Amino acid sequence: MTPLVLALVAGAVIGLALGALGGGGSVLAVPALIYLLGFTPVEATTASLIIVTATSATALYAHARDGNVAWKTGSLFAAAGIVPAFLAGAVAGRLPEALLTAAFAAIAALAALRMLRPSGSEPPGRIRPGKAAGAGAGLGAVTGFLGVGGGFLAVPALVSVLGLAMRRAVGTSLLVITVNSLAALTARAGTGDGLQWEVIGPFTAAAILGAWDGKRLATKISGAALQKIFAGVLLAVAAFMLADVIA
Repeated sequence: MTPLVLALVAGAVIGLALGALGGGGSVLAVPALIYLLGFTPVEATTASLIIVTATSATALYAHARDGNVAWKTGSLFAAAGIVPAFLAGAVAGRLPEALLTAAFAAIAALAALRMLRPSGSEPPGRIRPGKAAGAGAGLGAVTGFLGVGGGFLAVPALVSVLGLAMRRAVGTSLLVITVNSLAALTARAGTGDGLQWEVIGPFTAAAILGAWDGKRLATKISGAALQKIFAGVLLAVAAFMLADVIA
């Protein structure tokens, strides 16, 4: 396949996951950019933030139209992650590529295992602001460091820590992802001069269209089934990346 076709296919899959699950798809963006399109780890994490920001904002609009975004709760959660996302984004570009790849593989494996575990909800009356702020800050750091939206961590945190129903957690996570990705991208300003915009552009466009399809898919297929499919893909990606680092 040509780079353009690969970018379109990968973008569509990632957008589909973001739209349907509120997370998970962005974890596939970095390995797709590295192994399918020839980006370096640093270039891939920066490009991923561009793709994730645009796609998440689009998916957020789709979920907001249906009233599935808790704006106040999501804004507070996202605010806690802005500074960590900015700082981690500034540091990431200075780390060895092998370390970034290994860390990303570990996060991908964590995401897969988290998707395979059922999430329980905590009654809103038991919400702990300090715990919520800690979860938001940790998510921001992951976003800035690895160039992923962190929805695979945001959704369960919004359910278990903040007591949101799953459907509202998915929509609200997209608000958190958009804010954190923007903060991390700001920290990396000037590092994307050599990026392949002829690849990033089609990749992003396909992801945005995929996000709309993912939103519709979420109403037809159970979230549990979708999560199992993407979890299997993520585990395979994590294993491949770790093997590549070791080799």
